[in-house]
Amino acid sequence: MIGYEDVLAYWKGKKIRNAADLDEAVNWQAVNLAYNSTKIEEPTVSYADTREIFEHGRVVGYTGDIKALFALQNAKRGWELFMSCFDERRPFDEKLVKDFHYVLTAGTYDERRFMRGERPGEYKHGDYVTGRHEAGALPEDVEEEMRELLEDMQDIPEEKALTAAAFFHAKFENIHAFADGNGRCGRLLMNYFLVLKDHPVISIDVEERNRYMEALEAWDEKQELEPLKEFLKEQTVRTWEKHVLKRS
Repeated sequence: MIGYEDVLAYWKGKKIRNAADLDEAVNWQAVNLAYNSTKIEEPTVSYADTREIFEHGRVVGYTGDIKALFALQNAKRGWELFMSCFDERRPFDEKLVKDFHYVLTAGTYDERRFMRGERPGEYKHGDYVTGRHEAGALPEDVEEEMRELLEDMQDIPEEKALTAAAFFHAKFENIHAFADGNGRCGRLLMNYFLVLKDHPVISIDVEERNRYMEALEAWDEKQELEPLKEFLKEQTVRTWEKHVLKRS
C-alpha cells in the first residue's frame, strides 16, 4: 500500500528546480487540479470543458453557465501564474495572495458584490457568510489578520511543510479575506506553498467535498488542525498513487 511518505519521496526524487521541471512533473494533473478545485465552488463545470480550456484555450459550442466558463478560463490563467511565480520563486506574501485572487476571479463577481464596491484582488469591504457557523473576519480586521498569517508562514522548514500548508489553508478560509473565490484561491496558494517547499501538489477530489468541509469546520469550531492535515495526506496519496506505482 502506498503512503504519504512514499509519495513525498517520489516527488523529491524528481528534483524539481524550475517551471519546466514542475510542468513535466505535474503534466496532466494540472487539469485535474483545476477541475476539482473549480467544481467545488462551481458545480456545473465538467472535466471535458476544463480539458478543452487547458488544451485549446476555449470551449466550442459552450451552452453552460457563463460564470463557470469564466472560472475555468481563470483557472488556466491561475495555473500559468502559478508556474511563472515558481520559476521566479516569488515570496509567499500579500501581493502574491492578491495577484492569485485577481487572476482566479476576474469577471466572476456578481452585480450585487460589484455594486457593494467589491473587486477581484482586493480584500472584502462587507461581511459574507462562510461555513456553517462562521462569517469570517470583519472587513476592518482582514488586513491585519492576513499580515499575521503570512508572517507565520515565513521560514518554515521543509519537514513541517504539510502542517504549515494545512494551517494556512484552514486559517485563510476562516479569515475569508475576499468577497468571493476564497476556496479556489486558498487551494492554489496552499499548493504554491507546498511546491516551494519541495512537496507534491494536492488535488482535492470534488467527490470528497463533504469530508473536506468537515475538516475545515474542525478548525473553525475547535481550532483542531489534525483532521485537515490527515485529509490532505489522504488526498495527496490519491492524487499521486498511480504515478508512484508505475515507478515501483
